[in-house]
Amino acid sequence: MILHAKVIGAGQPLLILHGFLGMGDNWKTLANMFAKEGFQVHLLDSRNHGRSFRNNVFNYEVMATDVISYCEHHEINDVILMGHSMGGKTAMNVAAAVPDLIQKLIIVDIAPRAYPQHHQQILKGLSSLDFTTLKTRGDADKALSTDVPDLGIRQFLLKNLYWEEREKLGLRLNLNAILPNIDEIGKPLDQHIVFNKPTLFIKGEKSDYITTTDKLSIARQFPQSQLISISKAGHWVHAENRADFYGAVLEFIT
Repeated sequence: MILHAKVIGAGQPLLILHGFLGMGDNWKTLANMFAKEGFQVHLLDSRNHGRSFRNNVFNYEVMATDVISYCEHHEINDVILMGHSMGGKTAMNVAAAVPDLIQKLIIVDIAPRAYPQHHQQILKGLSSLDFTTLKTRGDADKALSTDVPDLGIRQFLLKNLYWEEREKLGLRLNLNAILPNIDEIGKPLDQHIVFNKPTLFIKGEKSDYITTTDKLSIARQFPQSQLISISKAGHWVHAENRADFYGAVLEFIT
């Protein structure tokens, strides 16, 4: 099974891996911008997300294998690989497994370390959506607001809604696979892994996902890396300060 992807533009392949509970389409605006600079941008949907296949096995090893299989299937090499959050951890594992595939690596607001599970309330809200009674996106938004009061996060999550059939909403996320494997999302990168090619770590100024302590493990496991901070941005740095994020990535990849 090959991951679903939206491909924009022509040129050197730039693969973008979205974060947990997201989809490739979240990056469409930036993809169009990079495509204008001469890159062929691949917006991949991870397994159990977006339009990609569903599978009960859900961990970084298989998600990395999915990306490698995608590249083999489409005969892609000399790749610039960028991943945000969960996608960043997946990208680290891809780079570790097949370093020759990667020309440059970009990791957005995630470090190689372990993270505690912190999506419980969001997953509770998504699991409680009853699509036998919810008939509109407005209905779903109202129902989700009990567990997810932040409008921005709800709007991000509700992009996963789609019409399964006429007048019947559904969720693209495969919660039946995600929920039993939720602890996998926080797993660390194997501490013995070293990736010795140009790597850019980007953190949001307001985010605590990459700490001062993390700089040591990043420098040890990614010796050719640099870490930059994007101002006026939190964990969704690419959406919260798109202009500065785009400029930083473009400088690195060109």
